Amino acid sequence: MKIKDIINSFEEFAPLSLQEEYDNSGLQVGNLEKEISGILISLDVTSEVVQEAIDHNCNFIIAHHPLIFNKLRKITGSDDIEKSIILAIKNDISIYCTHTNFDKVNQGVSYKICEKIGLKNLKILSPEKNILEKIAVFVPTSHADIVRNSMFEAGAGQIGNYDNCSYNLQGEGSFRASNNSNPFVGQIGETHFEKEVRIETIYPKYLRNKILQAILKSHPYEEVAYDIYKLENPHNNVGLGMIGELEQEVAEIDFLKLLKEKFNSTIIKHSEFLNKKIKKVAVCGGSGAFLINTAKSSKADVFVSGDIKFHDYFLAEKQILIADIGHFESEQFTKEIFYDIIMKKNPNFAVRFSEKNINPIKTF
Repeated sequence: MKIKDIINSFEEFAPLSLQEEYDNSGLQVGNLEKEISGILISLDVTSEVVQEAIDHNCNFIIAHHPLIFNKLRKITGSDDIEKSIILAIKNDISIYCTHTNFDKVNQGVSYKICEKIGLKNLKILSPEKNILEKIAVFVPTSHADIVRNSMFEAGAGQIGNYDNCSYNLQGEGSFRASNNSNPFVGQIGETHFEKEVRIETIYPKYLRNKILQAILKSHPYEEVAYDIYKLENPHNNVGLGMIGELEQEVAEIDFLKLLKEKFNSTIIKHSEFLNKKIKKVAVCGGSGAFLINTAKSSKADVFVSGDIKFHDYFLAEKQILIADIGHFESEQFTKEIFYDIIMKKNPNFAVRFSEKNINPIKTF
């Protein structure tokens, strides 16, 4: 199996186009055509992690945080990032990182937090905007089912918990074939009228090329007429953070004890207790303070994340409990998502979880 085969599975789950502009997800070291001997999965890449891969004959490392994040002007081994790159290249180890695109997908980083807490009725906390498009394609009635199904198979027509969604309008199209054409119906040089169906459906824009290819392959016309529209609708299955509910409401102190147990946090920083029960829970893996107001607007009882700064706690305003379980702690189970993606198509492949403690924050 080649590196590109695993990467295709990851980018099918979380397309790189979803990553934030500042991010640098993707293959950072190595060759897509390289055969894989073993995979090591980690939250971060350090020289210790690279050495661990060497020791266990793993030539492919998959991590959450990009190794190469800021611009590199030289690679001399002056810091651990440069040392990691040099060590990986010398030992023919490839490195792939998938960051904010994994934060945004429906079953990504924040979903895993919800799963560990035991939340139900999950929804994206801050759905992504400007990501949806609509396509309208004009198809002869005889081929409407074939073209429509090809679009669905390519990923179009997903609205919330429903799929195969489309709108279909009967009409009549006209065209005249030129001498250089090979018309499916009608005669060259004569205006022809054909019963057609206007099929409309939506899709995330990163699937545009795939859906167009499906249409062109299944459509009988030599020249296919279609319109594409950009939509302002939020995509409810893509975005940052998640919100859900506990099976039973619990006291604030008991909820913090639950967090401490599930995420093995040595310390949890929190805003003042409001002396009310916790039922509705908002979460965001990594650094999520920017979603505090969104969590409040969603009527969450608590917001769980990491890297909450001093002044962020003032945003609670006696409306919500804020709990900081730690950046590393909130994302540590991302490795389980990686593992599941690999095992789904490659159940017998050699995959290792890194045993290195790469959390740079210690507590006393």
